[in-house]
Order: sequence, then C-alpha cells, then structure tokens
Amino acid sequence: MFATGSQINYFHFSRSKSLSDEENLKLFGKCNNPNGHRHNYKGEVLRSCLCQVLSEAIMEPLDHKNLDKDVVVFADLVSTTENVAVFIWENLQKRLPAGALYKVKVYETDQNIVVYKGEESTPEK
Repeated sequence: MFATGSQINYFHFSRSKSLSDEENLKLFGKCNNPNGHRHNYKGEVLRSCLCQVLSEAIMEPLDHKNLDKDVVVFADLVSTTENVAVFIWENLQKRLPAGALYKVKVYETDQNIVVYKGEESTPEK
C-alpha cells in the first residue's frame, strides 16, 4: 500500500445509508458505532515505491482524516478495509505507468488483511 513499515492513521465508522440502524448494526457490529473508531493501517507497495506518488495517492487524501467526512468518495461508500484498498489501488493506478502496480495489501489488524489486485480482491492469512 505504501512504503513498508509506514502507517496511515484515520477515523471512520461503518454505515450504509441504504440500511436501517438495525441492519447496519448486524452487518458492521462494533464498527457501526456512530461515534466512530480509529485505525492505524500499515501496508506495503510491491514492484513500485515512489515517495511522491505515495504521498499524493495515499497519505494526503487519507492520513489523519475522518474518511466518512473528509474523503469525498466515502460520503456514499462504506469505508471498509476492502473499499479503502480499492481507493488506494485506483489512486495509485492513475499515477503509475501501466503494469507497474501488482497488488495493494492493507492490514487493518493482524487478522484482517485485504489484498486487492485490480478487479480481484482476496482475504489473506
């Protein structure tokens, strides 16, 4: 995702506008707390690690932000780890040469890891 060993710190809560309060609570559990919760994501970039690109594509739009309030794309998109990975992939793809990006790997916790390879997203242990 970004330079290995780096972290992004942000705040959000998981909620779909199309679901009721009960459905949101059932789907997202404690992540649906309306007061939100904070993450310190860590990750890595494979095959390409350009500091300026990483800063523009990842750090500037996400680091120390409330995703639901400060990042336009998440106003209508639930800010799950999967959607964060897609956001990062798309921002990197715009700035890198074709074929330079292989995958984005986002660690929400040691047990919750999302690997995104364009149209393909898989959990990884």
